Amino acid sequence: MNIKNLLFTTLASCILFSCDSDDKVTDTVQENVETGAVLRTIEIVENAIPIAIENGQTIIAGEARLSIIIEEQDENEGALLESVDVYTSFTDGSPSTGDTSMAITDEVFLGNISASLFTEGPFGLPRLEFTLEATELISAVNLTPDALFGGDTFTTRLALNLTDGRTFSSNNAGGIITAGFFNSPFQYITPIVCNLDNTSFVGDYLIEEITPYVDGPTFADGSVVEVTVGNTDTERVFFTPNYPDYCSTPNDFNLLFVCGEIIIPVQESNCACSSGAGFFGPTDAPANYDANDDTVFFVTFLNDVESDCAPPEITTYKFTKQ
Repeated sequence: MNIKNLLFTTLASCILFSCDSDDKVTDTVQENVETGAVLRTIEIVENAIPIAIENGQTIIAGEARLSIIIEEQDENEGALLESVDVYTSFTDGSPSTGDTSMAITDEVFLGNISASLFTEGPFGLPRLEFTLEATELISAVNLTPDALFGGDTFTTRLALNLTDGRTFSSNNAGGIITAGFFNSPFQYITPIVCNLDNTSFVGDYLIEEITPYVDGPTFADGSVVEVTVGNTDTERVFFTPNYPDYCSTPNDFNLLFVCGEIIIPVQESNCACSSGAGFFGPTDAPANYDANDDTVFFVTFLNDVESDCAPPEITTYKFTKQ
């Protein structure tokens, strides 16, 4: 991958307009949003399906659901909201465990949420607390709990329909909309997980890239980052620049600790050749972890999933607790 030349235009813009200036970034986003619409993620209340295996049977445990609070914003301050279509799809991340041969693998339409179900939020914009129970997701793709295991995921996609006939979703929203100021990804990945103590795999860690560089280090190689608990007990988050040889602004990176494996969900990069959406993602052979030992662990992920700059590469980082 050679992003040096491909990033020239972007970096030139950064020099002229200061990529590190929050005011400039916000102004740019506001200008783009005036001609479109977003579904901001105000809060992720729950987003995991924890499982337990008892007497050979898989049991859905705890608060197993996707529950989010979203806020619609358009160029007319919410007046263009018509409805939101909801879709889900299933990905078998544990092909050797559980029988998913009967699963529906195409995206499934779950229903339509009319504008009348939204209520006015604190800023006068339409808000909605939206919940999908684990049983709804599992049934929609023709599965039972016994077919599931850690590493499997459901992807829920939202499509925002406006009264003027336009529709916005993850397929036509750039990285500046899906992350950052507006935090409007239009889709949410709900993992099947085994419970993890929320005091494990947190704190300060030295990160070291142990695979060959992909046009320079992917993260701030050799730096110390703070790993914190994410939106669920099994999610961990840290901040680091993406491709620090070219971009210095820190970006969040998410890890899912899934029943012995560290899965990297598809996520954006803030330093890329085009939008940067869907830049990092999982590999067929993720790194393992020991739930009883968080002193050292490894993170393996696919770098440039959609060939934004070049063909995908596998990257591994070593994390050592400080």
